[in-house]
Formats: sequence, C-alpha cells, structure tokens
Amino acid sequence: MKQSGSKLLRQKASMARLHSRPDPSEVMIQDDFDSWIRAKQLLRPDYQVELTDEELQEEITRVLTTMNPQLPKNIVEFNFKEGAFVSVVQSSHSVVLLDVEGTALHKESEEAKQQVMAEGGEVGVADKEKDGGEGEATEAETQAEEAEDDDAGRHDSAGDVQTLSAGPKKLTNQFNFCERATLTYNNPFRDLGTQTIPPPRATFTEQVMQFTIYDAYQEDFDAQQREKEKEKKDKVVLTKKDEVKKKDDKGGNHMDKDYRYWEDPSDEYREDEGTLLPLWKFVYEKTKKNNVTDITWNPHYYDMFAQHPEGAVCLFTLKNPSFPEYICTTDSGVVCVDIHPKYPYLMVIGKYDGNVAVYDVHLPTREPQYESNSVSNKHGGIVWEVRWGPDMPDGEINFFSVSGDGHVYNWILMQNELSQTVVIPLFLSSEPIPGPDGTLISLTGCGSAIAFHPLDPQIFLVGIEEGYIYKCSTAYSSMYLATYKAHHMPVSRIDYNSFYPDIFVSCSTDWRIKIWEDKRSDPLFVFDLGAPVGDVGWSPFSSTVFGAVTSDGKLHIFDLNINKYKAICIQNIVSKRRNKLTRLAFNYKLPIVIVGDDRGCTTSLKLSPNLRKKVRPPKKGPPIEPRQLEIMKLEKLLALVREPPVLTKPPDLPIVPEK
Repeated sequence: MKQSGSKLLRQKASMARLHSRPDPSEVMIQDDFDSWIRAKQLLRPDYQVELTDEELQEEITRVLTTMNPQLPKNIVEFNFKEGAFVSVVQSSHSVVLLDVEGTALHKESEEAKQQVMAEGGEVGVADKEKDGGEGEATEAETQAEEAEDDDAGRHDSAGDVQTLSAGPKKLTNQFNFCERATLTYNNPFRDLGTQTIPPPRATFTEQVMQFTIYDAYQEDFDAQQREKEKEKKDKVVLTKKDEVKKKDDKGGNHMDKDYRYWEDPSDEYREDEGTLLPLWKFVYEKTKKNNVTDITWNPHYYDMFAQHPEGAVCLFTLKNPSFPEYICTTDSGVVCVDIHPKYPYLMVIGKYDGNVAVYDVHLPTREPQYESNSVSNKHGGIVWEVRWGPDMPDGEINFFSVSGDGHVYNWILMQNELSQTVVIPLFLSSEPIPGPDGTLISLTGCGSAIAFHPLDPQIFLVGIEEGYIYKCSTAYSSMYLATYKAHHMPVSRIDYNSFYPDIFVSCSTDWRIKIWEDKRSDPLFVFDLGAPVGDVGWSPFSSTVFGAVTSDGKLHIFDLNINKYKAICIQNIVSKRRNKLTRLAFNYKLPIVIVGDDRGCTTSLKLSPNLRKKVRPPKKGPPIEPRQLEIMKLEKLLALVREPPVLTKPPDLPIVPEK
C-alpha cells in the first residue's frame, strides 16, 4: 500500500509539471546563471598590482571639485584698525547657471495641508482612496475603535461634538456660471466757442550791413566780458572775506576776552568817574577817507550795525571787524540810514542828492528794491535823516524823511514804486517877505533832524538849521503842536529817553547840549562842551546816562544822577588835529558804544561799570521792576530842577507875642 501510494504521488507531480506554465522569474534566473557560466575568463595584465582582499574591500572617498580660472587669487584689502593689508578669503568656485524655484509641495507638509483645506477638501482623503482595499480590510477594526471612542466621548462637551460633526466645505461647480455686464452713462458732449484777441503786429524794416553785424557781435562780446569780470570780482571778494575771518580768529582772541570779561577795577575806588576801553576799529579800504555820516545798530542782530561813509553802505559785525558783511556803493553820498525794527533785512538810506532808496540785504543783488525818482518824486535838498514808521492799517510798510528843502515826507512801499506824501512843510514863524509882483513869500526852515515819540508814533520832533525844534503830528499837517527855541545854530540830533518818553535831548553845532521836558519851553539842563557837537544819544542801560561826540575828537559820557554839571568821562578817541568825531550809537544789549569819525573809521569802546550803573532795589518793601526803578530815579532828579508853573508867595507866619 505504501509503494502504490508513492507511485501515485509521483505520477501526479509529473502531470502537474507538464500542464503547468513556467514562472518568468525562474526563467530569468536561469538565463543569468547560463550567461555567468558562459562568461570569458579575464586576463590580468603584467603591470597590474596584486592586492589582498582587505585592500580590495577598502572604501576610497573621491571628491570632485570645480575650478574657476577667471576667479582672482591672492586678494588683499587695507585694514584701518590694524594699519596693514589683510588677505581676503576667496569666494566659492561654483557658478550658478540656472536657478528655478519649484512649485511642488510635499503632501505631508504644513503648507500642503493648508492649501488642501483652503480648497475645501479634507486632509487624508487622497490617501484613503489610494489605499483602497487596505481600508476595507481594516474596516472591522476601525468600527471597533469608533465604538470605544464613542463610549469615551460621551463625556465631552457639546461644542466639541459640533466641531467634529461639521462637514467638508462644498465645492462650487466651475462650469456652471453666468456672465454679467453693465452699461455706464456716456458723458454728454458740449460745444463752447471762444474768441481770442489776435497778437499785436508791427512792421519792422532794417538794412543789414557789414558794420551793423560787426557792432552787434562786438556788443555781445563786451557784455560777456563784463559778466566774467563781475563773477571774478565776486569770487575774489568772498575769498578775501574768508581769509580775513581766519586772521581775526587767530589774532583777536585777547580782544574778545577783554570785550567779554574785562572790567575796570579802578571804578571801585572812584565813584564819580568812569573809563572807556577801546576794542575794535571797523574800516573799509575803499571808503577810508570818507566821512561816517550815520551809524545804527540792527534791531534783531545785536552784534551788527550799519556804517555809512559817503557813497557806500557797509554792514559790519563784531565777529569780523576787518571786513564788512555787506557792501553797497551808490552814485551819490549816503547821509543817513535806518533799519526796520520788524524786518531787519530792510534798510532805507537818504542821499546827498535828495533821493531815498530801500535795500533788501537778503538778496544777492546790490541794487535797491525801491528808489525815488530822480526828477520829480524826490527831495529838493539833502536828506538829513530817515526813520521807519509803524505799518499802515492796510499793512503797507512806510518811512519818513526830513530834508533841507523844508519838507517832511512819508514814503509808502507800494508793489512796484514808492508813493510820496507831504506830512508837513516846515514854515518859519517869522513874517513873510515881499516877493516879485507884490507877492508875499513864507520862509521855510531847512530840516536837519527828526525823532518819533516812543509810545505815540503820531508825535514827532523836527529840528531845523535855524535852531528851532517843532513838535508835530502826522494827523495835522497845517500847524505845530509846540515850538522850542532850542539853539542858535543847526540842530544836529534829537533823541527821546527810552525810560521816560517826556524827556528828550538835543545837540547843535553851537557847542551846547540841552535836555527838555515835554510841555515846557525852557530846558532842564544845559551843557557847554566847548566844541561843535555832532551827535547825542541816551544810554539804554540807565535813565540818567547819555553820551555825545564833538569835533575835537572827544567822547563825553554824562550821568545826571552822579554829577549834574559836568561829564563823568571825557576821553580822546581820535587825534584832535587830524580827525573829528561825527556819530555815536549805544548798543541796546551789550555795554558797548561805537563812534565814527571823518576818516571812514568806526571805533568800538566798552563802558566801565560806573558808566552803566543801575539802581539797587530797596531791601524792604515789595519788589520793584528795574525799569520802574530807573523811572523813579529820573523823576527824583527832575523834581530838583523843575520850577512850579505859577510862583505863589507863601503865607506870613503869625507873630507870637513875647512874654
């Protein structure tokens, strides 16, 4: 039975082999095996090195590198920190020929998941579809796990259940759509007709000759040469100005220290006297021999002043005494000047020929912005003084001028011209003289000085060459408010006291200085200086201090609170034989006074402490402002020299009988 059974199994196996198909993998293995058997035997060359099995199995690393032949070698750069050249590390030899960023994302990355969620799909749906049968095989296991999760999730919150039950976002059908269109309104067309004025026409005829062509080219060439010379001249002036500033910075340090810190120690031992410390001298070479006709400080820049030699306008500053900051030459001599208190760049001048001009210092040009007409719109004599007035109600800028023709003019700066108005004619109070054909002619005085009231700009004083001082008003042009018979010779200057406006001082070439009070015909103080007085002015530091310059080269400083009879400081500024002083001006912020002479030189001097002494406030009582203390000091002084308007006899004392 056993043998028959084994035979039966062998027959079944042989039948299965006959009816079964060969496996393709087995066929491929058989073919590879046959080819290996039939391979040719390799011959080893004689020069080949024989290696052991360990050496043959050893792994050798091979590195492939690129080399850029155009890349520079041995590059160095200078290191300022070390002070030597340092070698620079060479950059990579690789060269990027093409760099394209791909758009494919990994499906398991965060960015891919966000993109699938944005499109409305669910993360993992594609994986489930791909797996197919695997999902069906594990369906039973998944159901069992979901059952366990349901039992555990019964205790969860209602919000979580709603979140899990939310379905996927519905995708819209991209092929089911409709088109929409809108129609806008068209703007209506309108026709508008206009008629233009034809341009003016003119007929021009000219003969072209060789000499006319030559003259035209010659004029153009001359204009170009003049322009080049002007540019060269401006460059040279600027270069010289910079060089002078450098020299002043190097050599003027000791003068700057004296100007700022030096105080005369001898004033502590002599209370009735003061001194002046000479500082800088301001001279312009081209006007060195001309008279300094007027000096004024800039109201905005306290260290800048205007000096006016004859035929030029020079602006100097204390920072550069060697060369002016602004230079402007005129065709006629400059007699007076004033700078606008509100617009410090506007400057008005009065000339020797009767014209007035307004300059803008900001502009690079040296031409006046406004100038009076040289024929009709001008003064008939020398313009002795100009003063800026308050702005008009409409905002126009204006100024006043007084001249030797006997008129006071008000000039208004219009858009393109100067408008002239007569404020008052300076008629003398004497009787008219007979003229031709039996007519009577009223005599007019020659104006020489003008000063406006500090508090009431409508009130002003005018001094004339006949020695009178008239009190006038801009609102009344037919009469004088008051007349002062002040001097016997021309009035040189009038100045109001800045602390007490009812007090003013006047000077004349009759050697005298007089101090007046408003509404009083007689002067309060009279001083004889022994020489013609060119200028006088009140000090801005004290209500009782004023200064004056004379033709003998001396500067006189008075302090009425210390001495009512003579000056407390008399100092020679220039040589008596060669020069004479013409003008002075106190600085409103610094303890400095500047004086000008007839040689085009302006000298600055520093006042000692005794010449600018202020009133000490009382130790007891309420505090008093410094300005009020100055007013009280002057009123106390005036009470000693004032006379009562009506003298009355005091009553007799009763006689007491003797016992």
